[in-house]
Amino acid sequence: MSDLRHDINMVIREISGFLSFSLILAAFIAAFQMGESVQQVLEEWKIILTSPCPLVTDYFRLGSLSASLLNAGTCGLACTLMMLLPRAIYRPNVWAGFFLVIAHGFYGLNFLNMWPPLIGFLVYCKIHHLRFRDNLDWAMFITSFAPFFSELLFRYPMPYNVVWNIFGLKFHPIPWQMCLILSVFVACTLPAMLPGAAKLHRGFNLYNGGLATGLLGLFIYAFMFKTMGVTPSGPLDVENAAYAAAGESYIVFGSVFFISVSLLCILYGWFINGKSFRGYGKLLKDSGHKANFLHDYGLGLVWINFGCYCLMMLAYFDLVILTTDGAGFTGPTFGIILAAMTFAAGGQHPKNVWPILLGYAMLSLVVVAECTLAGRDIPWSLSTQGYMNGAAFATGLCPFAGKYGWKIGVLAGFISAVMCTTTSVMHGGFVLYNGGLTAGITALILLPMLDTYKTHAEGWGRTDEDRL
Repeated sequence: MSDLRHDINMVIREISGFLSFSLILAAFIAAFQMGESVQQVLEEWKIILTSPCPLVTDYFRLGSLSASLLNAGTCGLACTLMMLLPRAIYRPNVWAGFFLVIAHGFYGLNFLNMWPPLIGFLVYCKIHHLRFRDNLDWAMFITSFAPFFSELLFRYPMPYNVVWNIFGLKFHPIPWQMCLILSVFVACTLPAMLPGAAKLHRGFNLYNGGLATGLLGLFIYAFMFKTMGVTPSGPLDVENAAYAAAGESYIVFGSVFFISVSLLCILYGWFINGKSFRGYGKLLKDSGHKANFLHDYGLGLVWINFGCYCLMMLAYFDLVILTTDGAGFTGPTFGIILAAMTFAAGGQHPKNVWPILLGYAMLSLVVVAECTLAGRDIPWSLSTQGYMNGAAFATGLCPFAGKYGWKIGVLAGFISAVMCTTTSVMHGGFVLYNGGLTAGITALILLPMLDTYKTHAEGWGRTDEDRL
């Protein structure tokens, strides 16, 4: 068991370090390609750090391609350094937490607003006599509330009209007590909610943290805005001439980056798997329900699955961007490809994810057909940003396809697609895991239907206790 734990720790550290340095290297390559100096990149990064960032704030537009890559890379590097704490214990969810951090480093999370929730979690660990290094997954999940802290620091109305300027960073002098109280409240509440959320969807939503953080975010948003009578400012209105001029080329840069990373992962996995793909077919038959690929199939096959799955998700997003009118290869698009990799070691693989994506396509066909017949404008496409984000996190519903078959997977994707752009209203866009919240609600809708209509398949029938 100790050898297995060491192997799991090693592969999580390897992948987190590899991706963090890959993103930082890509930032320098992007700066060279765009003709930017280091000073320019740092100035653009400063803009990202000092701006409010509700969903969906595109860091490519707010700063630049290179500044966004640098931001995501440094956030990932911070998480990697936390993993190097002596005698740290890794749960499989540490992998998930890391990927969600770097994914949202392109839209909503930055190297400044990630620290208040982490400090709050340190206080929580002190209160409950826990070791921070043994709960790194919870620490990373709590950063999903980062936009609340940026809102407090830079835009939330205060009873006095004062702005501080410290080292060139302008922000409202929010009393430190307010930030600390919110940090500790989130840190003390979320860990208690995560197990309960898992019981609600019974492991059929891999993005369990999304349901818990979304519900907690609903409470905080209601208190900070609705209860206090504060009108939310909404998304930033950003006009970046460099972004408009170079935006179309980002699909090339992004595709080259992800193809390169994927092929390196496949090659490395092939090498440590005895220079073969032996066993990958068995992994593809796994339902993904309460799965641990690292434990069940080994390190090599996890690397191979990561690369193959990443290529499939990249192909999907490139296809919808090139064939439909929508957002294009934005910062959030770059980030959600990474977010879709969150459980490549814990349930997601190409075979159980494609039905979810097909569910999104099916809804799109229904909408196009109905609007065409009714003579109305088509309101959205598969490349609309909200629907691309929704699709990335809907992949967490893949256990439905693995457990009940591809048709139920399509239905899960269809239901998720219906709701994916409305759930953010619940928390005002200040919780980063909105897609996980949508997937969680989808599971809550679909599971009772399956319990009722799947004729007691695999022990999921109703009992007398269920009727109470």
